[in-house]
Amino acid sequence: MKKILLTGGILLVVMAVITTAGCNPMSAFETEAEPNLSHWDRVAAEKNEQLPLTKLKLKPYADEVSAALSSPRYQRFAVNSHFRVAGTVKEYEEFQSEFVWIEVEKVKGGKETGEKDLSFYTHIKDGKFSRQVSLFAGEGEYRVTVRLPSAEREDRFYDLARFHVINVNPEIDREVAMTRAGLQAGLKLEAPGDGYVQTDGEIRLKGSIEKGEARRVMVRVEKGGKEWKHLLRLQEGSFDTRIPLFYGKGIHKLTVMTPDPEREDYYNEGATLLAHNRSPEEKSPIEYFKHYDSRGIKLEHPLAGGGKGEMKYRIKGSIDPEAPFAAKTKHLIVQTKKGGLEATYFIPVKNYRFDGSFWLRFGKGAYEVTVNVPEITDQQRDYFRFFGVARFTVNNTADQDLRNLLPSRGIQSNHPSIQNLARDLTRGKQTEREKALAIYAYVAQNIRYDVWKFRTDAFKYDDSAIKALRQKKGVCQDYSFLAIALLRSIDMEARFVEGVADGNRHAWVEVKADGKWITMDPTWGSGYTDSRDRFVKRYTTKYFDPNPAEFAKTHRRTGVMY
Repeated sequence: MKKILLTGGILLVVMAVITTAGCNPMSAFETEAEPNLSHWDRVAAEKNEQLPLTKLKLKPYADEVSAALSSPRYQRFAVNSHFRVAGTVKEYEEFQSEFVWIEVEKVKGGKETGEKDLSFYTHIKDGKFSRQVSLFAGEGEYRVTVRLPSAEREDRFYDLARFHVINVNPEIDREVAMTRAGLQAGLKLEAPGDGYVQTDGEIRLKGSIEKGEARRVMVRVEKGGKEWKHLLRLQEGSFDTRIPLFYGKGIHKLTVMTPDPEREDYYNEGATLLAHNRSPEEKSPIEYFKHYDSRGIKLEHPLAGGGKGEMKYRIKGSIDPEAPFAAKTKHLIVQTKKGGLEATYFIPVKNYRFDGSFWLRFGKGAYEVTVNVPEITDQQRDYFRFFGVARFTVNNTADQDLRNLLPSRGIQSNHPSIQNLARDLTRGKQTEREKALAIYAYVAQNIRYDVWKFRTDAFKYDDSAIKALRQKKGVCQDYSFLAIALLRSIDMEARFVEGVADGNRHAWVEVKADGKWITMDPTWGSGYTDSRDRFVKRYTTKYFDPNPAEFAKTHRRTGVMY
């Protein structure tokens, strides 16, 4: 008798004594009497006619528990891709497990899939069990061991029978292999329908967990010693996602892992399948942070890093309505980095979904992209906090560097209201300097300084050029947002300058006019605050292209915000 103890995934052979036992006379292959056999069924039947079909010998454990196999009948036989294991056991009520374990090992031949053996499990119901088994690597010979559970321990199984099966069909016909842990968790996979699929770059994974109160499953992707793991949130017990095949052309092994019912944050292998990626493109995994899960974010595009964009790149996904702060999350913040330069963009969220684009403004090359969620707080302050949820790389294929021309956070230079106003303000102006002065004058004369906002730090995520234009009030950032948006809308390069003025954080504008960068501060050009903290409107051109030495007495430049 062979006893096998499963402990931590290690098979421990306790003892082995080979004996013989009787078998049921039912045929091991069902097809030889059928009139309309397929080609491979006929090949299998012809092969069986050449083999010495020796009766299957059962192990001594069969007598101990009164077990018998009705299929297969023989010790070595041929089939077309599949065979059935079926039998009965009378003394099953004392078993510590409800499963029959069928282990299939490739002995010789077949296609190389990276798997040498595969285990299958089937329930014992009222003393009966039956399961069709696929030979996972195509043509070749396989050794099969059927084991029954013991009455001593849940993780101990004893050999019932061992036999060899010859597959005559060269095609791979692998089913999704479920483990005991997967079956016990009630794991079901709807897609893919087979355990071996050919695809291009990604695979759809759809399924559910029907038992317990699991909130997540884990997916593991492996190829050539590389692996990637990712948690999937369940919605009403189900999941439906696309999984990228990162590691180029060839077979990727996917494992769906279910939560361990007794150990927190521990997952057991639940099901395995193979995906043959036909695409040679290699991709980099997205790096996910803890707030990706806790804030209910799901990225639908991109699925992997290393994508390509021509000046812009799409981001799409959803937020779980049941996640904390989901209803109050009105946008995501995307930050891009390239060569020490950074830019920030807002992606709107509507009805818990987002689908927008961000710019790759610093020219051709690789960008590091971080997706963030905002901190949800009622606290008023002059800065915003946000938390990273995902990070990936994007490659810009466009040669142009449009850092000072493209729209950016708060600067909607592509908005029709901005474009129409800028054309009206600059109509008839001959030089870029004249156009810049016209825009400076409009912003300085039409936007009123919001002293209350400055004193109370009442900054909002939606502060922008459009908001300043609509409300006709704001602080230095709002004056700058509007001026820059108007300038960029008529293809004049302009940038948002950060600095300090009179001891306070301040923002102003630099614009390229007639080939020369000039400074303008429409906030200071609009007026001043008096001793009683009231805004006094007094337009002046003093802060349009001011004398650098004089300007430096009150303003200190610290950088540019893109």
